[in-house]
Amino acid sequence: MNEVFFLVEESLEGGYVAKALGESIFTEAESMDELRINIKEAVLCHFDEDKLPKIIRIHSVKEELLTV
Repeated sequence: MNEVFFLVEESLEGGYVAKALGESIFTEAESMDELRINIKEAVLCHFDEDKLPKIIRIHSVKEELLTV
């Protein structure tokens, strides 16, 4: 595996949550900077060294509501 993909969303309680697609990895943080650190730590803990992905791809989703 060369890459692992994370979907990042704003939490209803504040902060951010990140979920890996296709892997059982989940983390959260109060800021995006903290979340990036937590994602790296979670990936390092999840994979054995010989299967560690070379790239972590983060896709951020922001939902907005407009009234008409």
